[in-house]
Amino acid sequence: MKQFINEKENLVTEAIDGLLAGAGGALSRLDGYPHIKVVYRADWDKSRVALISGGGSGHEPAHAGFVGRGMLTAAVCGDVFASPSVEAVLAGILAVTGEAGCLLIVKNYTGDRLNFGLAAERARALGRKVEMVIVDDDIALPDLPQPRGVAGTLFVHKIAGSAAEAGKSLQEVTATAQAVLEKTASIGMSLDTCTVPGSEKEDRIEAGHAELGLGIHGEAGVQQVEFTGAKMAMQMVLEKLASRLSGKPVVALLNNLGATTPLEMSILANELAHSKYADSIKYLIGPAPLMTSLDMHGFSVSVLPLEDSDISALNHTVDITAWPGMVEISAPVVERLPDGLTPVQPLASENPKTRAVLEDICSLLLESESELNQLDAKSGDGDTGSTLAAAARALQNSLDRMPLADLTQLMPALGNELSQTMGGSSGVILAIFFNAAGDACSRGVSVQQALIEGLDRVSQVGGASVGDRTMIDALQPALHALPSGMDAAAVAARKGADATAKIGRAKAGRAAYVPESNLLGNNDPGAEAVARVFARLAGKA
Repeated sequence: MKQFINEKENLVTEAIDGLLAGAGGALSRLDGYPHIKVVYRADWDKSRVALISGGGSGHEPAHAGFVGRGMLTAAVCGDVFASPSVEAVLAGILAVTGEAGCLLIVKNYTGDRLNFGLAAERARALGRKVEMVIVDDDIALPDLPQPRGVAGTLFVHKIAGSAAEAGKSLQEVTATAQAVLEKTASIGMSLDTCTVPGSEKEDRIEAGHAELGLGIHGEAGVQQVEFTGAKMAMQMVLEKLASRLSGKPVVALLNNLGATTPLEMSILANELAHSKYADSIKYLIGPAPLMTSLDMHGFSVSVLPLEDSDISALNHTVDITAWPGMVEISAPVVERLPDGLTPVQPLASENPKTRAVLEDICSLLLESESELNQLDAKSGDGDTGSTLAAAARALQNSLDRMPLADLTQLMPALGNELSQTMGGSSGVILAIFFNAAGDACSRGVSVQQALIEGLDRVSQVGGASVGDRTMIDALQPALHALPSGMDAAAVAARKGADATAKIGRAKAGRAAYVPESNLLGNNDPGAEAVARVFARLAGKA
């Protein structure tokens, strides 16, 4: 799989230097590449308790991304999914630990426990005060004697970091961290595995399934479950956390495991906020990539029942861009539409012939959805069929309130309906077309001339004309042929649509950004839709 890396042996050190380059001088690192990879606060004066965490890389922004005032003092980075060495951890301890001592925050993996633990012993032998807590928040395997440490670790970073920043003693900071980790629980779900640099991607998740209860190192989940959508996914994850979602108010940390899009994460946040546990979940951190697993297409939820002191600590401001902060979950504020936005609705009227024509066109567009999407995928973003189908469904539902018996009112009514229900530029174009045609009809011109005037207005506003590879390539010749009958118009529309397959450079629309090789041999989807409509009107489709 292609990745934006150079040699895999250098990817962690190059990533760390990239992080430092964008930190504005707030972060420093120790010399010692490639074996010692330690990032620490450039402003650190050793007067307070130091917080050190780390582990294998591949979980960015954790851990180095959370180094800063109010969170970590230093992060010790290993190679991808590999614990840092004892010497690297010891170097980090010695670099930032003063009289106040330091706390190591370690995720519960064998390599991390051993390397951080031995480094702590060696640091104590050198006279440093060192304590260590082990985060084991993963509840995927409830009977496991050594649960894994996952995204709930960030609660410990933030709350213990606030205590350390306030000048609390090592004993107090350690007790704070221990209290947080004992209350924290996490579980994740993924639709795909991650890609470890230099290795083949494992393809273990069955089609139509998701993995529940996976770790953050690409290891398999506890079980594969049928996947039916975001609602089911969030519900299943929260059910596993249900024992922690009663009593005290809870904060949920919604973590992107790496490759889940912001759109998907917002949908998951909505499901969380409207779940049956919403009354218990008062606060939200995220959604954001916080403790990732390279490019895993998944998410995790970590929950923490809150004391008042926890709320204060989580709200404590930090100068760390990767930390999204905590917000109180609230219902969306919805304001009424401004006056004048909604057009005056014309009086509904009936015309069986006009209704039949519109219903027939809507049916055609719904039938053509998949084929038009496939055609658009070659020259655009693959949604022309869906856009037209959505408009057709909306129009079907609005026919009863349309002025079907009066073209002077029907055409602008169609334009207004399409502008509200049809996405992208197509809705705007057709709204302009029908509104201008309606204006022309009100002046008493023929229907054919009114439609041509509507098309002229579209060309003026949109800047497209015949030959630019748009729906105009089929619509203009069809309208000009209309006086000779619908059959002639259908033939002209088909000829115009097919001609777009020979246009290798579009001058308007999204196809203007697509290489010539993608366009040649494929009709423009908008022109194709117009040709199909005229063919249906002529009784040829």
